[in-house]
Amino acid sequence: MFVLGNFVSALATVIDLLLSLYMWVVIISALISWVNPDPYNPIVRFLRQATEPVFARVRRYVPTAGGMDFSPVIVIFAIIFLQKFLVASLMELAHNLR
Repeated sequence: MFVLGNFVSALATVIDLLLSLYMWVVIISALISWVNPDPYNPIVRFLRQATEPVFARVRRYVPTAGGMDFSPVIVIFAIIFLQKFLVASLMELAHNLR
Protein backbone atom coordinates (compact mmCIF):
# COMPACT_ATOMS: atom_id res chain seq x y z
CA MET A 1 0.00 0.00 0.00
CA PHE A 2 2.98 2.30 0.44
CA VAL A 3 3.26 2.70 -3.36
CA LEU A 4 -0.26 4.15 -3.52
CA GLY A 5 0.58 6.40 -0.57
CA ASN A 6 3.67 7.69 -2.33
CA PHE A 7 1.67 8.25 -5.53
CA VAL A 8 -1.00 10.26 -3.70
CA SER A 9 1.70 12.25 -1.91
CA ALA A 10 3.42 13.05 -5.21
CA LEU A 11 0.09 14.00 -6.77
CA ALA A 12 -0.65 16.35 -3.87
CA THR A 13 2.78 17.95 -4.24
CA VAL A 14 2.30 18.51 -7.98
CA ILE A 15 -1.18 19.97 -7.45
CA ASP A 16 0.21 22.30 -4.76
CA LEU A 17 3.00 23.42 -7.08
CA LEU A 18 0.60 24.06 -9.99
CA LEU A 19 -1.79 26.00 -7.76
CA SER A 20 1.08 28.13 -6.44
CA LEU A 21 2.30 28.81 -9.96
CA TYR A 22 -1.18 29.76 -11.14
CA MET A 23 -1.62 32.06 -8.14
CA TRP A 24 1.51 33.96 -9.23
CA VAL A 25 0.14 34.16 -12.77
CA VAL A 26 -3.09 35.64 -11.37
CA ILE A 27 -1.17 38.15 -9.24
CA ILE A 28 1.03 39.26 -12.14
CA SER A 29 -1.99 39.51 -14.43
CA ALA A 30 -3.81 41.69 -11.90
CA LEU A 31 -0.77 43.95 -11.47
CA ILE A 32 -0.33 44.26 -15.25
CA SER A 33 -3.98 45.29 -15.61
CA TRP A 34 -3.31 48.45 -13.58
CA VAL A 35 -1.14 49.84 -16.37
CA ASN A 36 -1.81 50.03 -20.08
CA PRO A 37 0.22 47.08 -21.40
CA ASP A 38 0.90 46.45 -25.05
CA PRO A 39 -1.77 43.87 -26.05
CA TYR A 40 0.59 42.38 -28.67
CA ASN A 41 3.31 41.57 -26.15
CA PRO A 42 3.58 37.75 -25.90
CA ILE A 43 3.82 37.82 -22.11
CA VAL A 44 0.70 39.97 -21.80
CA ARG A 45 -1.14 37.72 -24.26
CA PHE A 46 -0.13 34.61 -22.28
CA LEU A 47 -1.26 36.16 -19.00
CA ARG A 48 -4.62 37.14 -20.46
CA GLN A 49 -5.15 33.75 -22.09
CA ALA A 50 -4.26 31.94 -18.88
CA THR A 51 -6.43 34.02 -16.54
CA GLU A 52 -9.30 35.52 -18.51
CA PRO A 53 -11.41 32.32 -18.78
CA VAL A 54 -11.31 31.91 -14.99
CA PHE A 55 -11.91 35.61 -14.37
CA ALA A 56 -14.90 35.58 -16.76
CA ARG A 57 -16.53 32.74 -14.82
CA VAL A 58 -16.10 34.61 -11.56
CA ARG A 59 -17.39 37.86 -13.10
CA ARG A 60 -20.64 36.11 -14.03
CA TYR A 61 -21.43 35.67 -10.34
CA VAL A 62 -19.63 38.69 -8.86
CA PRO A 63 -20.00 41.82 -10.99
CA THR A 64 -17.57 44.71 -10.79
CA ALA A 65 -18.41 47.22 -8.08
CA GLY A 66 -17.54 50.85 -8.69
CA GLY A 67 -15.05 50.00 -11.41
CA MET A 68 -13.21 47.53 -9.17
CA ASP A 69 -12.81 43.99 -10.47
CA PHE A 70 -12.68 41.58 -7.55
CA SER A 71 -12.30 38.44 -9.68
CA PRO A 72 -8.51 38.12 -9.14
CA VAL A 73 -8.99 38.34 -5.36
CA ILE A 74 -11.72 35.70 -5.43
CA VAL A 75 -9.59 33.42 -7.62
CA ILE A 76 -6.66 33.81 -5.20
CA PHE A 77 -8.94 32.94 -2.25
CA ALA A 78 -10.18 29.87 -4.17
CA ILE A 79 -6.59 28.78 -4.84
CA ILE A 80 -5.69 29.18 -1.16
CA PHE A 81 -8.78 27.20 -0.19
CA LEU A 82 -7.81 24.39 -2.58
CA GLN A 83 -4.28 24.36 -1.22
CA LYS A 84 -5.45 24.18 2.38
CA PHE A 85 -8.31 21.73 1.82
CA LEU A 86 -7.59 19.56 -1.22
CA VAL A 87 -3.82 19.32 -0.96
CA ALA A 88 -3.90 18.86 2.81
CA SER A 89 -6.56 16.15 2.46
CA LEU A 90 -4.51 14.34 -0.17
CA MET A 91 -1.41 14.52 2.02
CA GLU A 92 -3.35 13.12 4.97
CA LEU A 93 -4.71 10.33 2.77
CA ALA A 94 -1.19 9.56 1.57
CA HIS A 95 0.03 9.44 5.16
CA ASN A 96 -2.76 7.03 6.11
CA LEU A 97 -2.00 4.77 3.13
CA ARG A 98 1.62 4.26 4.18
